[in-house]
Amino acid sequence: MIRVRRGLEVSNVGYPQLMEVMRFQITSRREFERLRACDPATLTDLERAARFLYLQRLAFGGQLGGVFGVAPDQSARFSLAKIGPLLDAAHTRLDGVVFENLPWQEVLARYDGPQALFYLDPPYWGGEDDYGKGLFDRSQFSELAERLGRIEGAFVLSINDRPEIRDLFGAFVIEEVRLTYSASKTGATAARELIIANREVRVGLV
Repeated sequence: MIRVRRGLEVSNVGYPQLMEVMRFQITSRREFERLRACDPATLTDLERAARFLYLQRLAFGGQLGGVFGVAPDQSARFSLAKIGPLLDAAHTRLDGVVFENLPWQEVLARYDGPQALFYLDPPYWGGEDDYGKGLFDRSQFSELAERLGRIEGAFVLSINDRPEIRDLFGAFVIEEVRLTYSASKTGATAARELIIANREVRVGLV
């Protein structure tokens, strides 16, 4: 089953019905622009789920709200023959997983314990609205550091490398990671990120 959030209501969408909605969908710039401009509130749950998958697969870098992403040397990323196995694999992998839609503070409080391991992926410093306007403001970085200092369990946090981040999380183990951002209109760019934890970590990324 695919869970689709509609406002505050969460509905269950059947996999066969979703595939049927997308059955005759084609890869088209005009269709991409039409769906991007469409108000999701006017769609059924099935149509909303199909729209999300279509836009995510075809947007440049997989970024919702992004531009139509195609390459002359690659086939279209939206293909029902490929999406079917992907959804099936995701369903199998996530079977038994509990999804929570709670503020991060409540997740830490609810699930903390000696055996807990939290992975945190907050917005980058300087991109606080990237996950949605008003969802995470800059003041929450210091709150996050303070709360992580009090948990019983372990945590791993990934973030961009900024002096402010190094200062706020200086009490923890910090490892620098050098990597390449490939989803860029200007081509691949070298970047640095930080892996922060309250236990010793071994970073294998280069």
